[in-house]
Amino acid sequence: MRYSYTAIPESLIPRAVQPLFQHLLDTYVSETNKVVSTWRIFSDADLDYRPHPKSSSVRDIFKHQLLSERRFFGEFLATPEPAPETVLPPALDVESATARFVELAVARLAFFAKQEGEWWMETVPFFDVQRQRIWIFWRRVLHTAHHRTQLTVYLRMLDKEVPSTYGPTADVSWQGADPTNSVEAAGRR
Repeated sequence: MRYSYTAIPESLIPRAVQPLFQHLLDTYVSETNKVVSTWRIFSDADLDYRPHPKSSSVRDIFKHQLLSERRFFGEFLATPEPAPETVLPPALDVESATARFVELAVARLAFFAKQEGEWWMETVPFFDVQRQRIWIFWRRVLHTAHHRTQLTVYLRMLDKEVPSTYGPTADVSWQGADPTNSVEAAGRR
C-alpha cells in the first residue's frame, strides 16, 4: 500500500509487551492514519456540508469521532484520557481536528502496549452488556471505519478525491496495484 500521507509513522508504534497483541497497536495506528488521510481532503469550507437534512455534517462527524473514541477508550478500556471538555479543539477546523485526533491516538499507544493477555481478555461493562476488552477494542475500530466510510461518500458527493485506504480508488492508484474487480482476480492465489 502507498499512502500520500502518514500521520503516525511505524517508528512511533511501541512494541506490545506480548507480541501476540502487536497487531492491535499496528491496526489502531493504520486505521488512525486512514482517518486522518480522509479528514485532510476536506477544506474548512466543507465542515458544515451534509448531503441530506437528516445527515450529520462533516463537523458533526469529526466531533463525534473525537468524543466517542475518548468515551470508548476511557470508559470501557480504562485508558488515561483527557477530561471530556478538553477533547475538542477550541476552534475546530480540519487542521486542529486532525492534529487532536493524532495526539489522542498516540497517547493511547503506550497504554495498550503495556497490557497483558489477561487484561485484553477480561470481561468488563460495555453500555448495558458485558464484553471482553479485546471485543470492545475491535468494536471501536469498526466504528471508526464506519465513520471514515461515511466521510468518503461525502468526499465523492463534493467531487473531491477519495484517498486510498485499503487499496486503490478511482482517484488514487499506483503501478502494481491489483484490485479485485473481476472473477479472474478473485481466483488468484
